[in-house]
Amino acid sequence: MLQFGAPTPGKTHTPRPAAFGIAERDGRIALVRIRPVAGGDWLDLPGGAVDPGEDEVTALVREFGEETGLVISVGEPVTAFAQYFEKSDGQAVNNQGHVYAVAVAREDAALKIEDDHTLVWVDPADAVRTLRHDGHAWAVAKWVRGRGQ
Repeated sequence: MLQFGAPTPGKTHTPRPAAFGIAERDGRIALVRIRPVAGGDWLDLPGGAVDPGEDEVTALVREFGEETGLVISVGEPVTAFAQYFEKSDGQAVNNQGHVYAVAVAREDAALKIEDDHTLVWVDPADAVRTLRHDGHAWAVAKWVRGRGQ
């Protein structure tokens, strides 16, 4: 598994199982713009932590819904990676898991509960340049290359 980022000196980065997804529509992919109350403005792939008792697929379906209001079906893994980072609450983690190709089945606004996340559709090349995490950008580039685009 490729490791991205660098640990913050003096902090212990807790391993955090996670899963993320790439959904395509009309040549663009779904990203979430995150603007936490504490400040910041980032673009991430939809997805996140695997909760106790979940597998990656279950977590990805839940996280995608909570962040975007989209109901998805999960396809094949695109890649696996790990990414050191600090969450907006200051917790140091090392996300570890897969990025999957996903298909949007429908919208369900009732699923969206993360008010600081907004669904945006972005050209994949722009996503590679603007995603917050290098691991996410690498996964999108790998997805694009795998599709022959």
